[in-house]
Amino acid sequence: MFERCLYFNINSLARKLNSLWDKAFAEFDLAPSHAYLLRLVLEYPGLTQQKLAEELRLNKSTVTRFIAALEKKGLILREGTSSDQRQRIVVPSNEALAIQSELAGKGGELYASMCETLGRENIEEFVKTARLLHEKL
Repeated sequence: MFERCLYFNINSLARKLNSLWDKAFAEFDLAPSHAYLLRLVLEYPGLTQQKLAEELRLNKSTVTRFIAALEKKGLILREGTSSDQRQRIVVPSNEALAIQSELAGKGGELYASMCETLGRENIEEFVKTARLLHEKL
């Protein structure tokens, strides 16, 4: 019935992926969205909340909630900048640095699993198309 419905099919796929990603990041006691924010902070320490929101394609208020949750877990810190104490940057804690390679490895495992199941070419083409569609909307 919904063969042509972008909304239905994308959401159905998202639910399946969310289930897989939830299981994968459970060992870190992290929701996938929190894990991705943490991976971004680990890769690029010192980004502002606004820049994190842009990179993750989320509202700043959503990112603020994610940051608060990760801060509560002791994985990130918010610091003022030397040029403007009102401007806050986000940096990883020592606890986050200790799991950085495992967290990145989990991302690699998920990618490899999806490539094995769905085919690398299909994954690359789908991600490219999804990003293009996002930009156009």
